[in-house]
Amino acid sequence: MADSNKKMSLAGLTTLVAVNMMGSGIIMLPATMAQIGAVSLLSWVVTAIGSMAIAYAFAQLGVFCNRSGGMSAYSEEAHGKSSFFMASFLYWLSLAIGNVAIAISAVGYLTPFFPWLGTGATPLFVGVVGLIWVTTVANFGGPKITGNLGAISVWGVIIPVAGLGIIGWFWFDSSVFSAAWNPNNYAISDAIAQSIPMTLWAFLGMESAAQNSDAVENPKKNVPLACLFGTLGAAVVYILSTTVIQGIVPNAELATSTAPFAYVYAQMFTPLVGNIIMGLAVIACVGSLLGWQFTLAQTAKFTAEEGMFPKVFSKVTKAGAPIIGMVIAGVIQTLLAVSTMSPDATAQFSKLVNLAAVTNIVPYITAISALIIVMRKANVTGKAFKLNVVVILIAISYSAYALYASGMEAVFGGMVVMMLSYLLYGFIAYRFEDKKEPESIAANTDS
Repeated sequence: MADSNKKMSLAGLTTLVAVNMMGSGIIMLPATMAQIGAVSLLSWVVTAIGSMAIAYAFAQLGVFCNRSGGMSAYSEEAHGKSSFFMASFLYWLSLAIGNVAIAISAVGYLTPFFPWLGTGATPLFVGVVGLIWVTTVANFGGPKITGNLGAISVWGVIIPVAGLGIIGWFWFDSSVFSAAWNPNNYAISDAIAQSIPMTLWAFLGMESAAQNSDAVENPKKNVPLACLFGTLGAAVVYILSTTVIQGIVPNAELATSTAPFAYVYAQMFTPLVGNIIMGLAVIACVGSLLGWQFTLAQTAKFTAEEGMFPKVFSKVTKAGAPIIGMVIAGVIQTLLAVSTMSPDATAQFSKLVNLAAVTNIVPYITAISALIIVMRKANVTGKAFKLNVVVILIAISYSAYALYASGMEAVFGGMVVMMLSYLLYGFIAYRFEDKKEPESIAANTDS
């Protein structure tokens, strides 16, 4: 048994959860939300409640289901082997889509240093694809290098974003915020709905919170609490930073900015400070992209080892890097970047965020809905069972609303991909047949 003194405390795990979620997800959001207006800030409240319910449900799954495989394994508990494949495939695809969006964020923050990147669709595409392949190749060195770089670089986003939520109020102008409230005169419900995919994007990654339960003191108590507190902490930072920026930078300027946080720091202090923030954001985005490229490859590797992806994805080098799988993922991400080419980085970012949200939400639903059978297998009863059922209903309701809010184009694309996943599974389903069943059928026929 591991030494309890060496295990992570509630405070340590809460910090880890918040840091894992914050990453680069926030970096372009002020510009995309400004296109709707400050009224879009209301969606943070809805998403925070929904995300905390989702995070808590995943924490409970991690506590009561000892299987490895995350969302895919949980989904199989309730929906069978095909659901394992579908969850893995959709999650893998959502990571690929999300990586392109992160690369767009990084290019947006690189543009002031390299103005050519902001001169049209082709330069933006070149910059995005360049970052995708740089971070792909950088992962060839194995997980140790990736982990060390990611742990440091993520603070390049967290420090400026959290700092803005604290010191930005000294520059906050209520008249600027008031003018930015609802410039397009949207109905409140429409403004919230249009903003939901963007705010959900900032919380993606909360599903990984329960994966550290083995290294935590008193996991049955601390893992759910850390998921709630970590998600709430991230929500507070998000709400404060995106609110204060709306009261400093005029809405029209913010909506067209390719580097909103750098822009606001330049307004508050000097262009030099803005450039420093831009540099930190680029480092953070590249570090985040490096980590997610690794996660993308590992997801494919694990699924291949389960016999559901081509075996080529499971082949690794001596350093533990599944290079062939990484190259295939790099090609797919390049194709995704081609399909969304636009001279407007913000528009391209929004389109990808919506699609990434849809492809992530479906595995969320299949996994969270498995919590009931997982609890029954673990003999969970009484108040704990009833509380978790309420959490499931909140999490699923929010997930369904987020699907609706993602828009017809994204939902249609997600449904096409889901149908493709079932088609692909049809070709490999024979690998998982119960061999005893045909024998018993034959015996019954003979009799």
